[in-house]
Amino acid sequence: MAVKILWADDEIDLLKPHILFLEGKGYTVTPVNNGLTAVDKIKEEDFDIVFLDENMPGISGLDSLTDIKKIKPHIPIVMITKSEEESIMEEAIGGNIADYLIKPVNPNQILLSLKRNLDQSKLITEKTNLSYQREFREIGMRLNQRLDKEDWVELYNDLIYWELKLEKTEDNAMQEILSMQKKEANLQFSKYIESNYLNWLNGVEEAPEMIHTIFKNRIAPKVSEGVFVLVIDNLRLDQWKVLKPVISKYFSVKREDTIFSILPTATQYARNAFFAGLMPSVIAKKYPNYWKGEQDEGGKNDFEKELLAKQLERLNIKGSFSYNKITNLEKGKKLLEQFHSLLDNDLNVIVYNFVDMLSHARTEMEVIKELASDEAAYRSLTISWFEHSPLHDIIRKIAESKRNLMITTDHGTVKVNHPVKIVGDKTVNTNLRYKAGRNMSYSEKEVFCITRPEEAFLPKEAINFEYVFAKNHDFFIYPNNYNHYVKYYKDTFQHGGISLEELLIPYIELEPK
Repeated sequence: MAVKILWADDEIDLLKPHILFLEGKGYTVTPVNNGLTAVDKIKEEDFDIVFLDENMPGISGLDSLTDIKKIKPHIPIVMITKSEEESIMEEAIGGNIADYLIKPVNPNQILLSLKRNLDQSKLITEKTNLSYQREFREIGMRLNQRLDKEDWVELYNDLIYWELKLEKTEDNAMQEILSMQKKEANLQFSKYIESNYLNWLNGVEEAPEMIHTIFKNRIAPKVSEGVFVLVIDNLRLDQWKVLKPVISKYFSVKREDTIFSILPTATQYARNAFFAGLMPSVIAKKYPNYWKGEQDEGGKNDFEKELLAKQLERLNIKGSFSYNKITNLEKGKKLLEQFHSLLDNDLNVIVYNFVDMLSHARTEMEVIKELASDEAAYRSLTISWFEHSPLHDIIRKIAESKRNLMITTDHGTVKVNHPVKIVGDKTVNTNLRYKAGRNMSYSEKEVFCITRPEEAFLPKEAINFEYVFAKNHDFFIYPNNYNHYVKYYKDTFQHGGISLEELLIPYIELEPK
């Protein structure tokens, strides 16, 4: 079906060669010589795009633009003018034009504008697909090699890059191929973690930068400069990538790293490790009053401020600090109102729980399941929340105060779709991605099991106590009422186990613009 163009210009007769050129390319052009007729035509017919002369007698191009947008808000309008005055350009751009051309225009300029505005999605899809097809083969070859920790970080960043590119295209087939490749990558990554994780912790191999070392190595040296540290619970690397353009309005990204979380990739373990600068079993032994075991009553992360104070003391950092945990909208607004009081501190730590709450809400609330039905929708919901949240305003205020900002998280989350049966008694925890307890029964081929918790620097709460981790996109289900719980939890976002999404997390250093 031919693209229909409405072209309004008081010298439209002089543009006959341009119109014939476009018609020769298969476009249908309706010429009019004034703005009023253009507005009437828009009311009567459907057009794909409008070319609008800025300087016409009677109703001007800018006035016509306003009237047309009232009738057809989404129709692309290309403004054509003899004037290069900045005020006219600004007024046209403020009126939401699609393109801006300066007279005299030649036919190829017009053709380029058409392709840019009407064929852009198709052209982007074709080019992106072709580029990914080449990259697909290269990634496949890399997955067959012996990758080290740096290789895995690079490969995961590449996969996210293509995931974000392909979701903007119109070809679902390529997105499905990428999804299959990510699945294969997670399979290989899980094997890699099984082979190397305990060696890192016990000094057999050089460990990557991990969540329990990041404060000492990266943040502590900068505390004397006066810094803010934002821990967004459950923030995946791809979610950081979509938040980055918004945050970059206020900050320059000085460092952007991918670090490793710890097992279990759960808040109780990973975030306490971040604040203490210690692995969980060391926290439990050194500060027993600040550690809650799997079966203990009460919140598992109620002593983050105290653990941070102990770490600062060990690092001989004597400046003042604040700690704020935001778990709902009201707390976010309250912190925003009191923001000025934070500027007296050398270090301000803010824990923001929204992304974690979003993940849990998606499991429990049908409306959230509908809104975040897949990975792309999950990212979209994250950015939509952020842009209208107190956190957005807090980040802007940090930039205005000319303080540096570090952003990180404790772990990511993965969309689960494959149930794995496990049997355990009442003392076993309820997490779907890891289990901790005694007398558990499971298939050793399907899990990563740590039978000696001390080797993983995890608390051993009883004799024969062990930790079992789900891999890839698996989730644990008890045999009782099996089908009900499979249906309930399938395609939900969970954390605690081994996957690229859970273990590889962002660490960002930002400087105000």
